[in-house]
Amino acid sequence: MKDVESWNDAFARRYDIDAYYNDSGFLIRWVERLRLRHIRKMVAAQANDRILEVGCGGGHVLRMFPKSDLTGVDVSGEMIRKAQRNLKGLNVTLLKGELHQLDLDDHAFDKIICTEVLEHVVDPELVLGQIQRLLRPGGRVVVTFPNDPLVHQIKHFIRKGGLTVLPPFRRISWGGDHYHLHIWKVKAMRELLSRFFEVETVRYAPLGLLPIRCCFQCRSLETRPTQ
Repeated sequence: MKDVESWNDAFARRYDIDAYYNDSGFLIRWVERLRLRHIRKMVAAQANDRILEVGCGGGHVLRMFPKSDLTGVDVSGEMIRKAQRNLKGLNVTLLKGELHQLDLDDHAFDKIICTEVLEHVVDPELVLGQIQRLLRPGGRVVVTFPNDPLVHQIKHFIRKGGLTVLPPFRRISWGGDHYHLHIWKVKAMRELLSRFFEVETVRYAPLGLLPIRCCFQCRSLETRPTQ
C-alpha cells in the first residue's frame, strides 16, 4: 500500500467514527457498548497507569480512563483531530504515524490497547512486535478484532432475507468491512497473539454463542509461570 495515511483518512471521512458510536443502529450500538465494557474491565486501569492505544481512532476508548496517563497513536490525521476533540481536558498525548516510526521508549507503558485495528494494518506482526517492545514486564495488553467470517454470514442472511428494509438492518454495511486487509477466526487470532504474549482471558460481544467482537486480555511473556 503506497500511502497508508491517505487510505486511512479516506476511511475516516467515509465512516464517521463519532456517528458510528452515537447514531448507528441499535444492534450495532449494543455490540459496541459490550465491547467497550469488556475492554474497560480487561484493562483494569489504575490511577496514573501509562496507557497506550494503538490505532486510537476518535478517542472513544481512551476516554474511558480519565485518571490515567494516556497516549494515542493513529496514522490518520482525520482520526487524530477527532480524538483531540473527544479527549479534551484529559492527560493525553496524541501522535500521528505508524508505531514503528515513532520515538517511543522500550517498556514505556503499563497497559496497551489495540482494538479493531489489526485487520486494517499491512503487517499485523510488525505491530504486535512493537507492542511487545513497548509493554513493561508484567504489563497488560487488550486486543480486540471483528469475527469477520461470522459477520459476513450474518450480513448475507440479512440481505438474502430482505431484512434490510427494517430499521435495525438498514446500515449493515456501516463499518467499512472492505477496508479490512486481514480476516481471522478466533483460533487463528489466539495463535497469532500467543507468539508475542500470554493469552489470559477471552471475552465475546455480544456473547459466546454470537462472538461478533472478540476481546483478548494478554500479559507480557516475561510473566509466564515456569513449568
